[in-house]
Amino acid sequence: MTHEVLQDSTLSRIVETALMEDIGRGDLTSDAILKEDDRSRAIIVAKQSGIVAGFDVAAMVFEMSGTDGRMVLHAHDGEQVTDGKILAEIFGRTKGILRGERVALNFLQRMSGIATLTRRFVDAVAGTKARITDTRKTAPGLRALDKRAVFLGGGVNHRFGLDDMVLIKDNHIAAAGGIHYAVDRCRSHLLLHNIKAAIEVETTNITEVEEALACPGIKRIMLDNFSPEQMRNAVKVIAQRVEIEASGGIQLDNVRVYAETGVDFLSIGALTHSVHAFDLSLKLVSDDGSPTPG
Repeated sequence: MTHEVLQDSTLSRIVETALMEDIGRGDLTSDAILKEDDRSRAIIVAKQSGIVAGFDVAAMVFEMSGTDGRMVLHAHDGEQVTDGKILAEIFGRTKGILRGERVALNFLQRMSGIATLTRRFVDAVAGTKARITDTRKTAPGLRALDKRAVFLGGGVNHRFGLDDMVLIKDNHIAAAGGIHYAVDRCRSHLLLHNIKAAIEVETTNITEVEEALACPGIKRIMLDNFSPEQMRNAVKVIAQRVEIEASGGIQLDNVRVYAETGVDFLSIGALTHSVHAFDLSLKLVSDDGSPTPG
């Protein structure tokens, strides 16, 4: 679900909530200035270079905000664009365009910012086997959009939610009394309830890595806050018996070093929890393309 087209019901619920939050009882300014039948053309313009994402979300915003018109795209999700490019045109009722403007741009700016940062990480590890993946550190209620933006930026999605896979973390291990006990309980639970799900174990040192390797049924081991040297050692110990995910302290200026240790995945929470909005603007324009006076 994370990188596929969202179901209309899911997307409409997200958009409706955002519009209700922004419009409230009505757009006082537009209601005072504009007539109901005023119609306009607007353009969305990129004000930086990067990867754009979220056009279907923006289109639904304008549909639900009452534009009674159409949105024409000049760029597509996952596309690299340059500063100044016209990304889309919106034709319809002026009130509807202005009601939807901020919400549409908020979605586009967040998703494009995530996609752009993801692509920077992906480019930084090009030529290695490592793949950039996300985490559950997403905006509440927007996880589907955040994770789709990661995918459009060239990353891969980790579990969407707690029901996607088993990820045994430090608190689970402490509660169970050790890695072996935690894994055994998870395997028994999956078998008892006929659930097919992968099991990943978080480790913080090489001793825990060896303990996890001794447990049957493990698909992936997470190396949490390992230094590059410790990571290279763990990769040798694991010897391709399971997938390896690295997490913690990975940034653009050191991601290449971590990728070259031989891990399979590099999980980056900052992709979605520290989003830098992609710079976009929407302008009403006249037929000759100039800004509408006023």
